[in-house]
Amino acid sequence: MIISVTGLRTKGLVSYLRFWLLAVPAFRQAQAAKGNLFCQTKSHNGVQHTLTAWKSRKHMKHYVLSGAHRKAMGQFAKIATGAIVTFEAEEVPSWQDAIAKWESDAKWY
Repeated sequence: MIISVTGLRTKGLVSYLRFWLLAVPAFRQAQAAKGNLFCQTKSHNGVQHTLTAWKSRKHMKHYVLSGAHRKAMGQFAKIATGAIVTFEAEEVPSWQDAIAKWESDAKWY
């Protein structure tokens, strides 16, 4: 399976509010997306994280490039900084392991 760990830090109060207006629909889209096996969010050290697991990269890319997630990506630079790490795994990692992987290997945007 494909695991994706994303972490975003908003740029201020207005950005924080805009982030949530975009994040909630994108999260709901992920939960319902074909090929999604797991989807959770967590705040850690002021960073809003998502942890998702996908049947394949094809399923993950279809989600990333469509609907509410695509709309959110279009606003990303205006509201947040962030990093993402994607990797293959046999099982969904714990939050502790997912955040450790994100902290060590994520690519910042």
